[in-house]
Amino acid sequence: MLHSQRGGPGSGRLLLSLLLLTAWQAGSGQLHYSIPEEAKHGTFVGRIAQDLGLELAELVPRLFRVVPKDRGDLLEVNLQNGILFVNSRIDREELCGRSAECSIHLEVIVDRPLQVFHVEVEVRDINDNPPRFLRPEQKLLILESRLPDSRFPVEGASDLDIGVNAALRYKVNSNQYFDLDVKRNEEETNVLELVLKKPLDREETQEHRLLLIAIDGGKPELTGTVQLLINVLDANDNAPEFDKSVYNIRLLENSPNETLVIKLNASDEDEGTNKEILYFFSNLVLDDIKSKFTINSTSGEIKVKGDLDYEDCKLYEINVNAVDRSPFPLAGHCKVIVKLVDVNDNVPEMAITSLFLPIKEDAPLGTVIALVSVSDRDSGANGQVTCSLMPHVPFKLVSTFKNYYSMVLDRALDRETTSFYNVMVTARDGGSPSLWASASVSVEVADVNDNAPAFAQPEYTVFVKENNPPGAHIFTVSAVDADAQDNALVSYSLVERRGGGRALSSYVSVDAEGGQGDALQPLDHEELELLQFQVSARDAGVPALGSNVTLQVFVLDENDNVPALLPPQGGGGTIDLVSRSVGAGHVVAKVRAVDADSGYNAWLSFELQPVAGAAHSPFRVGLYTGEISTTRSLDESEAPLQRLQVLVKDHGEPALTATATVMVSLVENGHSPKVSSKALVGTSGPDSALVDVNVYLIIAICAVSSLLVLTLLLYTALRCSAVPTEGACAQGKPVLVCSSEVESSSSSQQRRQKVCSGESLPKTDLMAFSPSLPQGPSATENVTTAWNLPVPTPNSPGATGIHNHIWLMDSGVLNSVFDSKASYH
Repeated sequence: MLHSQRGGPGSGRLLLSLLLLTAWQAGSGQLHYSIPEEAKHGTFVGRIAQDLGLELAELVPRLFRVVPKDRGDLLEVNLQNGILFVNSRIDREELCGRSAECSIHLEVIVDRPLQVFHVEVEVRDINDNPPRFLRPEQKLLILESRLPDSRFPVEGASDLDIGVNAALRYKVNSNQYFDLDVKRNEEETNVLELVLKKPLDREETQEHRLLLIAIDGGKPELTGTVQLLINVLDANDNAPEFDKSVYNIRLLENSPNETLVIKLNASDEDEGTNKEILYFFSNLVLDDIKSKFTINSTSGEIKVKGDLDYEDCKLYEINVNAVDRSPFPLAGHCKVIVKLVDVNDNVPEMAITSLFLPIKEDAPLGTVIALVSVSDRDSGANGQVTCSLMPHVPFKLVSTFKNYYSMVLDRALDRETTSFYNVMVTARDGGSPSLWASASVSVEVADVNDNAPAFAQPEYTVFVKENNPPGAHIFTVSAVDADAQDNALVSYSLVERRGGGRALSSYVSVDAEGGQGDALQPLDHEELELLQFQVSARDAGVPALGSNVTLQVFVLDENDNVPALLPPQGGGGTIDLVSRSVGAGHVVAKVRAVDADSGYNAWLSFELQPVAGAAHSPFRVGLYTGEISTTRSLDESEAPLQRLQVLVKDHGEPALTATATVMVSLVENGHSPKVSSKALVGTSGPDSALVDVNVYLIIAICAVSSLLVLTLLLYTALRCSAVPTEGACAQGKPVLVCSSEVESSSSSQQRRQKVCSGESLPKTDLMAFSPSLPQGPSATENVTTAWNLPVPTPNSPGATGIHNHIWLMDSGVLNSVFDSKASYH
């Protein structure tokens, strides 16, 4: 800012301008600028080159420079544009102090020609300094006996600014005892005094704190403060007093001895010995409290002396007296209430009452087994008890009332799986850390009859030789019952069924306790091949449970039947006529025999017995066919009547035999000797009978072939199906029967009966037929029927290597075939 100095108004202004212009032209002049303090760096001050009448282009050639008289670094000229600007911080208080005027003087020098200019830069004050007191706190001592309107001087504040910024006013915070009075003295300075408004009471207020505030006149206002500490001097007229009449203390019950409960601090507003205080328990304090707490008479500290237990006493009231040391002592009183805080120092207690033990395994869910009651002497969470059971048991706890539980059945029981439970019940409180207690409940599971006796397998097969002695042991069955005691006591009995045959009890008996089966009579394989029945096992439970098992008793054959000769040899016999002209190998007769046994015991062989003293016989007999044939041509020397004895023998151990006598009459060619009527009858019908038999046999073979396929399918289905239900009669098992060789003449006729659950069923037998019939007059006699005969091996006598065909035929069909022609036998 540029200020031109003017001499006066009117014409004087023009004169002054002319003088200045003349001065500048003579090389001298003065400029005046004004800036506020604390201006920032670069703040514009004035266009000094322009104001001095200098061209910007002349500044550098004419060596334009500023020479400060003091603190030249505060201002600087930019030679590019000729502007004077603030170069560094300007603090008016630092530069000029409290002087009313503050300026910075500069000399501007240019050469060619030399010119000197004077520049004055005024620094204006801003309100940048708050009022300040010399001390942060002023202390005043005032007797409580001073009267109102008494005055007490206080020190004022000072402000480094000038003018309005330094014009101070004062105020004190509102209070009921003091006012502030401000006056100006002759030196135009402020005089501050506190004026007492009402009497002081040291016992009521020993110290007063006031805040004195100084405010300047700047914009914005700045303030300064000082604490006024006023101490009121006292007289000895008060007894000791506690700050509280009742002290509430919370103390852990497990606090050890010497634990500080409270430090009492009574105060006496007097001074000297009247202010010294001693502490004592009141006479109202009981001895029990004195045994647990102690007080220090000097310090007023109350400490724990004995053991504390929340469960015995939760609260203690302690009356304390505070007495000063004056010759006429005064006492103050207070009460200390000590409330003990519970700690988790008591383990839960538990009582278990068993109700329904042992418990039956079929007990319904929810059955109450035991009652559990718990308690804890602690309080709060420390006394809150929860109960739980060990995992994986079929029981659970049900809360019935506070701290009362019922242990009930949660899952079905099975004594056969688990018969005893040792259940652990745990009671745990809610403390931290929690305490717990446990107890065990022995739960025995009582048995109920829920398991029937069980046999190891659904069917037993037993093999027994025939002709056993009465009472012989033939089998033993055993059933196991998973239950206990009487429920597991098993008794056995025969399941009696009556049908068309004899009662089962006439054949076998079963021991009720041991399950041993005995044959009551000798068994005969020829009468009974298979005895099938059921044995029942029942326990002694209520109600009783039982199960049945099927037994198949196969009666094994023994060689107890002698071969039986069939007519004509078995009925007196006839004479066979043979021409003397026959050659070797001619069949002259055939011996027929049967054996009531089966298997090897019924396999017959034939031997020609030599006649004592006779020459070599021209006849031989087939080992297995029984056919008597010539070994050579007959001559005239042969006796006309040949008596042949054939030994028939089975293959049993030991072997049994029978002897057949065959009479052979040798006749000449063309002769027809007379024979008896019996002989004629025996010879007149064979040729026609054999023709009829062949037709029947062909029909039977075709029928049996069809039946074989059907029977094999039924047999396979029956064997693969389930066990027959009770009361049903299982199909009798077919017996394997193998034929002898094609040339075998043995046959066995057997009448057999099968007993199945007390009922008789038709028997199924196997028949084996030769694949072809030999040619010749006796071809029809080569048909062989046999039952239960083993198949000869290729190396056995009589084996021809021809494969036999095995047919399965009902015995009724066979009987119809063989009964059609009695002469065949």
